[in-house]
Amino acid sequence: MSEAADEQILAQSLRQNATVVTLDADFHSILAVSGAIGPSVIRIRIQGLAARAMVELLVDVLEGYRSELEGGALVTVKRRKITCHRLPIGRSE
Repeated sequence: MSEAADEQILAQSLRQNATVVTLDADFHSILAVSGAIGPSVIRIRIQGLAARAMVELLVDVLEGYRSELEGGALVTVKRRKITCHRLPIGRSE
């Protein structure tokens, strides 16, 4: 799916109940504007991670935010901070 449009990737991920992992901000924007409830997206904002460090980071995020990701969430990972927003964006808790 490396050459698929962002919307196609989101649709396929939703059908497969999969979480998108990306460096691209577009996925967060598309879901926020559309009011969609899924799929979940993990955006990594750390450039140049070695494969092992990326795997360790993703395992930590998947374990730490499991319930949020299962319910539909946008997670942003920076070097010193992780933020999580449940989908749809702007809903009342």
